[in-house]
Amino acid sequence: MPEVGFYHLSKTPLDQALYQILNKVLFAGKRAVVRTSSEERVDFLNASLWTIDPASFLPHGTRKEGHASEQPIWITHDSDNPNQADVLVLTDGADSKCWVDYERCIEIFDGNDEVAVLAARKRWKEIKNTGSRLTYWQQKDLGGWEKKEQ
Repeated sequence: MPEVGFYHLSKTPLDQALYQILNKVLFAGKRAVVRTSSEERVDFLNASLWTIDPASFLPHGTRKEGHASEQPIWITHDSDNPNQADVLVLTDGADSKCWVDYERCIEIFDGNDEVAVLAARKRWKEIKNTGSRLTYWQQKDLGGWEKKEQ
């Protein structure tokens, strides 16, 4: 069973936190699928990763650019894994029944959105019942992450 990490956003917007998390995924030599809720969110995250840090570049793509097998980061709202990713990143309430097919699953949720918090709690309970290892990370004041006890 993969490790499932819940990342509780409270200080920065999703796109900035996602950029930091994906940077760490790539630094670890892993590939990622970022699953979001709609094609509009795919477009937003894709554009954001191109512009969020002009001094850096995170290689990524979407269905519009194609060449999934060549992309270390693939952004989608579908349930496929066309780049053979090790890490699944869930955003915007996207859910996945195939998280068990990955080495690691990261769920990022907005702690300022009560609906998102309730949905994350529900998924936490569901995943906990599978026997998977769960971790909970809360954003610190300066945007970094602190692992909390469950």
